[in-house]
Amino acid sequence: LKSVLMTKRYSKFGKLTFTAHASGQHYLCFQSNSTRFSVFAREKLVRPLHLDVQMGEHTIGHSTEKTKDNMVLLENSLRHLFEQMMYIIRQQEYQREKEEVFRQIGEDTNSKVLWWAVVQTSILLSVGFWQMKRLKDFFIAKKLV
Repeated sequence: LKSVLMTKRYSKFGKLTFTAHASGQHYLCFQSNSTRFSVFAREKLVRPLHLDVQMGEHTIGHSTEKTKDNMVLLENSLRHLFEQMMYIIRQQEYQREKEEVFRQIGEDTNSKVLWWAVVQTSILLSVGFWQMKRLKDFFIAKKLV
């Protein structure tokens, strides 16, 4: 019983990893799809092929250790991201408090500016009416009017 367990297409270079779940013989079949210069070549083209085949229980343990290392790295990265997220949250809360204080200062300043403008306007109008009354009294006293 021969069945194809994996089929992959690669370009010039590729890496294939396969873990057999059952013991026994497994056949590897490689086929080149390159047809360059095959019309001009009278003999078969020779392509270099490098195989690094690892068999046995030791390869599974190695990948398990590597997986554990990757999990530790992932856990450390997640912990770092969580710490960064908490730092950002604290900074946002601080900036909100700071913004609230500055907003209150701005509103107080605007209120004071408004009242100062009202006071200046009332002083200006009072001085204007006072000057008009004094000039009217002056002209009446001098009998110009």
